[in-house]
Amino acid sequence: MKWFKDEDFVRGNIPMTKFEVRAVTMAVLDIEEGDVLLDVGAGTGSISIQAAALGAEVTAIEREVEGAELITKNAEKLCVKVNVINGSAPEDINKVDGFNKVFVGGSGGNLRDIIKAADSKLKANGLIVGNFVTPDNMVTFKNCLKEFGYTEIEARLIQTANMDKIGLLKGQNPVFIVKGRKR
Repeated sequence: MKWFKDEDFVRGNIPMTKFEVRAVTMAVLDIEEGDVLLDVGAGTGSISIQAAALGAEVTAIEREVEGAELITKNAEKLCVKVNVINGSAPEDINKVDGFNKVFVGGSGGNLRDIIKAADSKLKANGLIVGNFVTPDNMVTFKNCLKEFGYTEIEARLIQTANMDKIGLLKGQNPVFIVKGRKR
């Protein structure tokens, strides 16, 4: 198993989940060999690629052409397999067979519909996890999970800072990580 650092990824103008947040997200998703993960709003694919390296079968949905291309490039560069769909959620969730884990990294304003579509294909006892930079999206996600009858709903706020070459700490954006388990 390999843990990829941020500098391992080919980058563009698409947001990427940073290493420290990615590591916590993997722990919250509880990714194991044999899991089937759907990554919605996959960006550069850092979550998809790390999950694949941990043994999951991964499908990534990304609406931006640049993002979908970056996911493919990063998967090839880092020698993992990720099925990439350059499309939209919730519509393209129906193209994916059942899964036991869902990660929502981007929603394009369709958060409730994405959760509803993912819920229809998520296996019983499966996990759904979302990362959000705004409190509004975190609350919407949490409330939708309650509405759909999810259990073990948790939310946490992660903020990290990295030291630069001269010793100054540079803060990263705080990120809410929310999890729920389907009954």
